[in-house]
Amino acid sequence: MNRSEFESVLQKAAEQRGCKVVDLIFDDDENVFEVTIDREESPVDIEDCEFVHRAILDAFDRNIEDYSLTVSSVGLSPEEADKLLETVKE
Repeated sequence: MNRSEFESVLQKAAEQRGCKVVDLIFDDDENVFEVTIDREESPVDIEDCEFVHRAILDAFDRNIEDYSLTVSSVGLSPEEADKLLETVKE
């Protein structure tokens, strides 16, 4: 996956939600990407994480790229974010 394209989509999606990217683990060898977002004015909520997550999914087809993606907020672990996203899907 092209890192600059990934970062461009990520930054745009985060900005649309009034957030900023505070951490990115971009492991292109293992195709594992972990994003952490934050917002100064108010806490990041699950809808913010979901919006950024879906923007990346829409831009990069997982059937072609075959990657794992986690979007979380400061103070919310990737595991907690995944659990919340599963709840939202139900």
